[in-house]
Amino acid sequence: MALKMHSSLSVHVGGWLKTEVVEPAEVSVTTLANHFGVSRQALSNLLNGNANLSADMAIRFEKAFGVKADTLLRMQTAYELAQARAHEGDIKVQKFAKAA
Repeated sequence: MALKMHSSLSVHVGGWLKTEVVEPAEVSVTTLANHFGVSRQALSNLLNGNANLSADMAIRFEKAFGVKADTLLRMQTAYELAQARAHEGDIKVQKFAKAA
């Protein structure tokens, strides 16, 4: 039996990074974006939950703050799956039956 995580327990990784990493570091989004070599808009979109975390960005956070990229990407995946599960009733697909 698979465990099913309630969607209310999933958190967008960007919001988590904002409150648990960026704000405690007391660094501005502009400064951090420059440090990462990305646009301020791209970083802001992630931290505000308007964009998904890419593997490249996860590695940037790992290198800058020590939080494992693998962990961040698992958080992102869990969030995306919880969002999809919340609407899985709208996905109309039947079990695939192999032809005899």
